[in-house]
Amino acid sequence: MGKSILVVDDAASIRATVSIALKGAGYEVVEACDGNDALAKLGGVRVNLIISDVNMPGMDGITLLKKLKEGAATKFLPVIMLTTEGSDDKKAQGKEAGAKAWIIKPFDPAKLLDAVSKLIQP
Repeated sequence: MGKSILVVDDAASIRATVSIALKGAGYEVVEACDGNDALAKLGGVRVNLIISDVNMPGMDGITLLKKLKEGAATKFLPVIMLTTEGSDDKKAQGKEAGAKAWIIKPFDPAKLLDAVSKLIQP
């Protein structure tokens, strides 16, 4: 069984683009439309890494990160933020909350896969 990645983004097109790149590299993908959906999906599946947007309705990515760090089963899950947010303030918030990488949209799928491969092996 391959490594599984949870992709969290409110834009279906971004989820699809990320999923295609990840599946092409041999990863299994679970998709969620916001932080609340991500937490619900984590109750039923085991993932090795999360790629999350920052700005989403319901629960944003920074709040999701903080909630993940509170859970015993999710505390050490690596998280990559994939977002349009490029401000130093947002990046600092993400790093403080536990983000392992910060990638700006529009993104290069090869750079995303490089970041993923540094955090988990397929």
